[in-house]
Amino acid sequence: GMTVAALVAVPFGVADSGTALIQPWVLVAGLGVALLSSVIPYSLDLEALRKIPPRVFGILMSLEPAMAALIGLIVLQESLHWSQWIAVLCVVAASAGATRGARLDV
Repeated sequence: GMTVAALVAVPFGVADSGTALIQPWVLVAGLGVALLSSVIPYSLDLEALRKIPPRVFGILMSLEPAMAALIGLIVLQESLHWSQWIAVLCVVAASAGATRGARLDV
């Protein structure tokens, strides 16, 4: 996915910025973003999936959007519309309900 995204985005970046994208610090920053945004989280997800049941992993994955909203609120000082907060609460409630149901099945 990262390769396809790079192949699509790089021509636009080169057309807009020219050779500025080939500077070493830009390439290192791009590599850092690639590692931090996909490679490391994916590796950690696979490791977690080996150690916890798939059902629990799925529930935890469904909480990621809620955590992203909270981090955006706290770290980036972004605000969500009230309907978006209701959507986040619905996801959290569904995850809590699934967790509660999962305990009954065990």
